[in-house]
Amino acid sequence: MGQTISQKIISAHLISGSMEAGSEISILIDQTLTQDSTGTMAYLQFEAIDIPKVKTKLSVAYIDHNMLQSGFENADDHKYIQTVAAKHGIRFSKPGNGVCHQVHIERFGIPGDTLLGSDSHTPTCGGIGMLAIGAGGLDVAVAMGGGPYYLSMPKMTQVVLKGRLAPWATAKDIILEVLRVMTVKGGVGKIVEYAGDGIDYLSVPERATITNMGAELGATTSIFPSDEVTRKFLEAQGRASDYVALSADSDALYDEVIEIDLSTLSPMVAKPHMPDNVVKVSEIEGLKVDQVCIGSCTNSSLMDMLKVAALLKGKTVHTDVSLVIAPGSKQVFNMLAECGALADMIAAGARILECSCGPCIGMGQSPRTDAISLRTNNRNFYARSGTASANVYLVSPEVATLAAIEGRVIDPINCGQPPVISMPDSFLINDNLVVLPPDDNHEIEVVRGPNIKPFPINTRLPENVSGKVLALLEDNITTDHIMPSNAKLLPYRSNVPYLADYCLTPSDPEFPKRAKENQGGFIIGGANYGQGSSREHAALAPLQLGVKAVITKSFARIHMANLINNGILPLTFADLSDYDRITLLDELYIDNAQEQIRSAAKDETVTVTNITQGYSFRTICSISERQAEILIAGGLLNYTKTLG
Repeated sequence: MGQTISQKIISAHLISGSMEAGSEISILIDQTLTQDSTGTMAYLQFEAIDIPKVKTKLSVAYIDHNMLQSGFENADDHKYIQTVAAKHGIRFSKPGNGVCHQVHIERFGIPGDTLLGSDSHTPTCGGIGMLAIGAGGLDVAVAMGGGPYYLSMPKMTQVVLKGRLAPWATAKDIILEVLRVMTVKGGVGKIVEYAGDGIDYLSVPERATITNMGAELGATTSIFPSDEVTRKFLEAQGRASDYVALSADSDALYDEVIEIDLSTLSPMVAKPHMPDNVVKVSEIEGLKVDQVCIGSCTNSSLMDMLKVAALLKGKTVHTDVSLVIAPGSKQVFNMLAECGALADMIAAGARILECSCGPCIGMGQSPRTDAISLRTNNRNFYARSGTASANVYLVSPEVATLAAIEGRVIDPINCGQPPVISMPDSFLINDNLVVLPPDDNHEIEVVRGPNIKPFPINTRLPENVSGKVLALLEDNITTDHIMPSNAKLLPYRSNVPYLADYCLTPSDPEFPKRAKENQGGFIIGGANYGQGSSREHAALAPLQLGVKAVITKSFARIHMANLINNGILPLTFADLSDYDRITLLDELYIDNAQEQIRSAAKDETVTVTNITQGYSFRTICSISERQAEILIAGGLLNYTKTLG
């Protein structure tokens, strides 16, 4: 039997386990990336492991999230990352060099290699046939130290793209259609591979848009073949030697196959407040728009930007619209300036932001009260923009640009022919904002600002676990709900005690106070709890507040792994009706916790008693024997120390 693309890469990197769906496997990681929102914690954890130099082929530390320097905190953290990178053999991408995913696919990604990143949109590099996976910072720290990355062997989903996109339909519309079909929970436990004759017409930047937003499916990763399109892109980047042809075998078996006829796709939009709330743009035509944001790691490539500039050329942004544009990398920004496209954007009235995540993560450009904001980024979770009352719609750059000009949403189908942009034969290569680590690191001093505080480390799991229910939460609670990451809080990403006071406040403003008053306890959540970012702070902040276990209908993959890595029990209801029985401040109790967790590695069952109401209920703890020992040890760092 043949293999899929992912199975070939996993097989070549397999360290332990059987490649059977659902079984725990471990793989060797070739490359890692971090960004500054998650990077400080990842490097603090790497230092705690006490390994002098990274053992990967390549590790890169990016500064792209928290670029606003309104106080000393951000600049201090950037200096810490730069010096710790130099000390441990890591390349440092300075502020201004660009968004990690855009830069990495341009300059560093290699087909057939593995990439682990402390950012959920790391799968962007799947656009060139790389097995790129988002993870928590501690998993990345272990990988930098040469340790394996553990995961459950995913199922394989194939999305067959047939035919060719009609005018005005884009790669953004392809992934929005996939989200409409599969939903934000439909990719959990799966790798999504793209195939069909339609991929021949998709450039690497277009493929990267699709793999980037595969994170919104909850998928482990998404991947395209490495083919002639890939070769031409790498050649244009001056990296022809990195090209490796890679495709699925003709007799590879998939657990699920989805077919999409590209010729039938229309421009699509994800309505508030979820990326799978997808309809045709024609269904919201005429909607008045207050703000348009173009950029982020999803749609900030040179091709995207050139299309935007072509549509803006000779036009003026509508009086009532604020248009902001953020190129994805210095390479993109520089080439826009050289060809005159940047001048066309500025002349039309666009505000040009630096090459950073910016509006996507609420880092500036928060819309006004009750605003309608069209954005080309990947997420439109409630309040993520920084304005809770705003409604954010996700669209292609073309739809966004036309709305900025007209002041309202228009269906571009009736706008004549779209601009046609071809991939350049060569990109401008200038890596002068990537700092290489020195050969001799003995004189390097790691600089730590006063805002960097020790991160919480759990203690060994007690024989009996008890505590009160501290929060009752609904379905689709995101990491933005659990640990907000806006412009006011991101400067404190190295200060978990400070951040903990804001944990879960978007959903329950009294949660931190309640957790402190009760010396920790349990969180009760709905389905897909922890979806969104790889943000490890969404586990560290609850740990700081004494949370012992989280019981939900279901978990998002990365967040569940982060809970385990920090020694917090991740339990799901065996009978969903038990979710409805629990009330706030009920006293819950798990007896013989260590024994139950060890047994859960075999039978998955953990019994919880509701002392307040006088009944017991069964939960599922889907863990391996290794993960059981991690939970008993009080987290991955403690467990690693027990291994000597």
